[in-house]
Amino acid sequence: MPIESVVPDGVKLEGLLENVGSLCWGAADILRAYARGEKPPYGFPAVLNVNDGVDGPVSAADLAVNQWLLDGLNSYYPTTDWTLLSEETAKEQLIEGASVDTEWLWILDPLDGTKDFLQGTGDYAVHLALVKGSKTVLGVVLIPEADELWFGVRGLGAWLENRSGEKKSVSFSDRKSFSELILVASRNHRDDRLEKLLGSLNLAGTKSIGSVGCKVATILRGETDFYISLSGRSAPKDWDMAAPEAVLSAAGGMFTHADGIPLKYNTGDIRQAGCLVASHGFLHPEICQKVLKEINFIDPTFLV
Repeated sequence: MPIESVVPDGVKLEGLLENVGSLCWGAADILRAYARGEKPPYGFPAVLNVNDGVDGPVSAADLAVNQWLLDGLNSYYPTTDWTLLSEETAKEQLIEGASVDTEWLWILDPLDGTKDFLQGTGDYAVHLALVKGSKTVLGVVLIPEADELWFGVRGLGAWLENRSGEKKSVSFSDRKSFSELILVASRNHRDDRLEKLLGSLNLAGTKSIGSVGCKVATILRGETDFYISLSGRSAPKDWDMAAPEAVLSAAGGMFTHADGIPLKYNTGDIRQAGCLVASHGFLHPEICQKVLKEINFIDPTFLV
């Protein structure tokens, strides 16, 4: 994809990355303050409220970071022809079965891994992804507790920045034999079907991590090699997957359905249902083939 096509007309990519980075570090300060029971910056309320409703835990931290990101992007780009969609605003913005009528769409998750945030594990992240049509062109994953800010731009690659602006390259592992692979899986969203699938793969090891962004970061650092998302009672949504998928894909990895079909966004269905596989890319077809075979044996009715 030509570099000039990853941002709308009138937007300079370098400036956009700088502005988004600044917003992300502000979001990190907000979340870390809430996580420690301290007064958050920028005038946000000090009390952490938790509402465990049908959509899961929602905290004041979600809402604060959501406002911070939306206000920030609107302030930096008041007239740019794109639409901002976040997990916290989706109910008001989306019409069931209809895509958002825009060529350029930001998909934001102000706090991915809310349960981990509340449990104090540190495995939570902030996701920002820019989508053109139905495909990601830019992704940003912030991991506040690790002071990690991952960027990925289609056609330019992916990299890691710290608060000082120092950059590091992606470091995929060199494990290329299936029996050597290490899998990263969900800590909180597991069911018997997923447990059976993981047990059938005969891997070198597994890690359990919260946020999807944190999971994908373990692949980018070379700590693990692939991740499986298997829909249970509910499916992950566009905002769970878009930014991590964008960064991993820009780095040269792969993030697809188990049958190899790429992920798409803004399709009128925000669910990323089925069996999704993310990997460093070296054995992606082999991983998908093996996962498909096992899931078809475990549950022949499951739609990947």
